[in-house]
Amino acid sequence: LHISMPIINTSEIEISIFYLVGIPGMEPTNIWFSIPICFMYLVAILGNCAILFFVKTEPSLHEPMYYFLSILSLSDLGLSLSSLPTMLRVFLFSTPGISLDACIAQEFFIHGFSAMESSVHLIMSFDRFIAIYYPLRYTSILTSARVIQIGLLFTLKNVLLILPFPFTLKHLRYCKKNLLSHSYCLHQDVMKLACSDNKVNVIYGLFVALTGILDLTFIFVSYVLILKAVLSIASQKERLKVLNTCVSHICAVLIFYMPIISLAVIYRFAKHTSPLIRILMADVFLLIPPLMNPIVYCMKTQQIRNLILGKLCQKQS
Repeated sequence: LHISMPIINTSEIEISIFYLVGIPGMEPTNIWFSIPICFMYLVAILGNCAILFFVKTEPSLHEPMYYFLSILSLSDLGLSLSSLPTMLRVFLFSTPGISLDACIAQEFFIHGFSAMESSVHLIMSFDRFIAIYYPLRYTSILTSARVIQIGLLFTLKNVLLILPFPFTLKHLRYCKKNLLSHSYCLHQDVMKLACSDNKVNVIYGLFVALTGILDLTFIFVSYVLILKAVLSIASQKERLKVLNTCVSHICAVLIFYMPIISLAVIYRFAKHTSPLIRILMADVFLLIPPLMNPIVYCMKTQQIRNLILGKLCQKQS
């Protein structure tokens, strides 16, 4: 009796380890890239911790604007700490392997904190709008209790928004490709490696992206209304004074959204560009906002700048 053995298709073997990439073609120099990357992470973490410390300890900063800045700093810290482990593994220790579960967990936190940062920029634009449109009622509209409620509401909204990602990715099968495009895990990157139907992931990923576009649209509308209010002020000196209160936030919005928009344009309209450009842009998206936000707010916000200078003068004396 002849018993035929089943043929095992090796391409259908489940993949449990993914591989992250550093700078393509420059793997031997990864250790040198790790030096500026570590420095950027260190500055970002120390800068955001300093803002949280000042807002907590200084009574003069116990205002809605600085409470929202604290939430932004927490989002920046979360974004930095979410990407730090794999960035260091790739560039400093040259160990690019990551398990499926660890990868899915990382993409959840990266997308979650990115969504939270987008939401905080939206909240801060409304904060500036209220401060300029209703200056006399500002503190009565944005009470401490209301600031906490807004923060918790948007945190819950972003957790619920990103929560389906790990479950939909875990539901997919990975059996042919295991090389990711970056030195950290993103939903769209992991999704592309699946060998089962990922239509649900594509549709839901687009929905999440649209919520980010919606945030940016509302920020734009807020600033159109702010500009309209500023132009109605007779004195040019007063106009500049009012606009100056928005400069830090405008810079932070540009720092956060410009890399995302640039990356989207490259993926959509310049598909044949070098992978190096895409990878560098993706790294900028994660590294620059947490690094630059504390610097921008420390330089452009007089109260924070005065506190830092005061502390430095105390140490020198």
